[in-house]
Amino acid sequence: MAITLSLVAILGLILFFLLRSRSLSYGSAFIATAFGFFLASTGAADPINNLTQSVLGAIPGL
Repeated sequence: MAITLSLVAILGLILFFLLRSRSLSYGSAFIATAFGFFLASTGAADPINNLTQSVLGAIPGL
């Protein structure tokens, strides 16, 4: 039985541990950029964009 993991999940996990250990450097900036790039090409891109637009639309009403 083969277990596969998406690149988004792997990069997200690496980024989580880099942020948690506070070892931020050029390498972690690359990981964060790659994570965002690959996340944008998944099905999660539309809900993230909708959430961002809703939050930004609600800010002026506060």
